[in-house]
Formats: sequence, structure tokens, C-alpha cells
Amino acid sequence: MKFSVAIALGAAIVVMPGIAMAETFRTYVCDDGSQFVAAFYPSDPKRAHLQIDGRAVSLRKRLALSGARYSGGGVTLSILKAGTTVKRGKRPATACSTQ
Repeated sequence: MKFSVAIALGAAIVVMPGIAMAETFRTYVCDDGSQFVAAFYPSDPKRAHLQIDGRAVSLRKRLALSGARYSGGGVTLSILKAGTTVKRGKRPATACSTQ
């Protein structure tokens, strides 16, 4: 009986860290009136997943001197201390803030 309790307790300890690692969703509203949702998953730290302009886009993390920069599918997301900007296609970059 004590053995089965020890196994159950050990299994709970192993499973709990996975529960604590939750994804982060952020909703951004931009100066040009657009908005998008960004998802960051601990299991995929080198990507940002966006729902923008009615489509899902997966952005790969790029080299940045400060902050974080992600790009892919014609979209570039820059997250800096000074603020967040998004650039889509040939449109100029626009400032965005979390809602």
C-alpha cells in the first residue's frame, strides 16, 4: 500500500511542472486601428504564433540587439522596452500596445 502511494506521489511531482508551463497570449492594438493576438509557448521558445489580418502566422525568433524580434510570412514583430511594433508586407511599421 505504501508503495502505491509513493508511486502516485512521484507521478504527481513529474506531471505538475508540465501544468505550470502555460502558454502566454497577448492581444495587441495598433495605432493604425488593427489588432492581433500573439501566443508564446514555453515548448516552442524560438517562435511567436500570431493571428493577424484573419490568418495564422508563425514567426521565427531573429537576432536582436535588445528585446525580441520575430519574422516570417511577411510579418515582423519587434518587442522592445520602448514599445512594440509590427510590420506587415509593404505597409510601414506601426506601434502597438497590449490591451
